[in-house]
Amino acid sequence: MAGNSQQLSESVVIRSLRRFRDRYFPSSGEVGKDDLTPVVETGEEPQPGFLDSLPVDLQFLIMTFLSPADICRFGATSRYWRAMVRDPLLWRYFLLRDMPYWPSIDHVTMPHLELLDAPLINENETLDDREEGEDKWMKSKFDYMSEYLKGCPSCRQQWLPSRPAYEVVTSFLQSLVPSSEPRYAMFGPGMEQLDVSLVTRLMHAPDVLPVSGTPHRQINGIGSGISYMFNNQHKFNILTLYSTNRAERERARVQQQSISNKLFTFGGTDESGYPIYSPAPQVQEVCQVVDGFIYVANAEPGKGEGESEVAQIRAVLSSAGGSASKPLLVLSCVSREEPEAVGSASLQTITSRNGAKCRTPCVDIAKRLGLPQLAIPWMVQDTVAESLSGLLDGISWLLRCSGVKL
Repeated sequence: MAGNSQQLSESVVIRSLRRFRDRYFPSSGEVGKDDLTPVVETGEEPQPGFLDSLPVDLQFLIMTFLSPADICRFGATSRYWRAMVRDPLLWRYFLLRDMPYWPSIDHVTMPHLELLDAPLINENETLDDREEGEDKWMKSKFDYMSEYLKGCPSCRQQWLPSRPAYEVVTSFLQSLVPSSEPRYAMFGPGMEQLDVSLVTRLMHAPDVLPVSGTPHRQINGIGSGISYMFNNQHKFNILTLYSTNRAERERARVQQQSISNKLFTFGGTDESGYPIYSPAPQVQEVCQVVDGFIYVANAEPGKGEGESEVAQIRAVLSSAGGSASKPLLVLSCVSREEPEAVGSASLQTITSRNGAKCRTPCVDIAKRLGLPQLAIPWMVQDTVAESLSGLLDGISWLLRCSGVKL
């Protein structure tokens, strides 16, 4: 992500906006034929208003302080600003700037990262310099504004698919029938590698998720099931699947050593060189009976096992009986919050930016785990093991995907 950010500096965006304004408010000569230029019946050139007369770098600075919704409202004030705020370079800049700080992402709101890998246009030209015949092609290929708005947490709600009328009726009828509590299998290196145990904190945090049931199922010593109460009314069960026993985990964590994984059997590599794993028989049994999965990823910088993680997640999903309805919640977990920085700028902005420095962004976690290629519902949620921050948001999404009416 950092490499892409260097491909688009503020000066490039300002240059693009300045070239557009010069075409929209030409000081002399003939008005350009671009579709964005308003048609004035009197034949006179459009006259700039007060905000229009500000230097472009100040206009850009103003937009950087606005929320996405405010920028869209700003674009409704005039035809000039409507065209100005739709500049693809502007939204590509916002996307590269803000995407690492989004606390969650899912299969619906995940931006198409391939749009950021290819150069949009030459730095010395804007979309207004393109031929008219390419306009529709450029808009469909480089709609960074839509990519930003569907992924930004403050705007993504309107992008969620609406429920058909028959699903609303079905949901009401299902609510009248008592149903068993959903069960989820939780696994992943973040359960064992972090300094703060997420599972231990979860069991001793009645203010976050009260424990409503004692362990009632053992899986050959690998894990156990504990029932929790969400929002004081919805029960659900988590089966924790550890790769080894507690003593081995503690010793490996202190000595920074790798241990043999009892959940999977390594089966070599495929033709492309990717590892192949097969879940243990007891793990396959769990995968077939649960309603979804929770993968705890280690989001601390420099951590992560890359291809092995992808192979193990797909091995678990393939053992779930081929059902495409079992959701996957990925908790992008770090041990502790980053200490809040104190400065003259916005405290909220500073805290979020510093928080991103001490963790891998959830968008990068999704890419690292190959989640966009999965055919099931998935979500990545930033989580802190010590405070359990973000956990309830992920559990809420998971329960909704399992048909629980919250």
